[in-house]
Amino acid sequence: MAWKPHEKSMTVGGLATHLINLLNWQIAIFQYPEFDLSTEPQRRDALERRVLEEFDANVDKLEKLITECDEKTLGEEWTLRHGDHIILRQPRAIAFRTFGLSHMIHHRAQLGVYLRLLDIPVPGFYGPSADEETQ
Repeated sequence: MAWKPHEKSMTVGGLATHLINLLNWQIAIFQYPEFDLSTEPQRRDALERRVLEEFDANVDKLEKLITECDEKTLGEEWTLRHGDHIILRQPRAIAFRTFGLSHMIHHRAQLGVYLRLLDIPVPGFYGPSADEETQ
C-alpha cells in the first residue's frame, strides 16, 4: 500500500483511499444541494486495511441513492464550493457525471496501471482484462 511509481505519484493506498473519497463525494451529490471542500480535511490518511470493505459499502449507498433518484432531482442545481469560492454550479446529473464518474474513471485507470507495474492481475473494467483471459 506504500508503493508508488514515482516520487510525485500517490501511493497505492493513497490512490485507493482517494477512490473511496470520490464515492463519498458522489453520495454527497445526491444527498445535499452543495458540497463545501473547505469543511473537509485536505488529505485523508491513506487506508492500509479494509479498503474494499469501505469501498463496497459506499458503492451500496450510492446505488441506493441512484435508484431512488428521479429526473426532477437530477435536474436540480448542485454546487461545489470552497468556502465563498464557487468551483462549479450545474445540474446534479452533470455534476455526477463530471465531478463524480469522470474523475473516478481517471483514477481507476491509474490504479490499473499501478497494479500492472506491481505485476498484480488487473481486473476487467469493460470486459475481461488480459490477465483474466489467460486464466
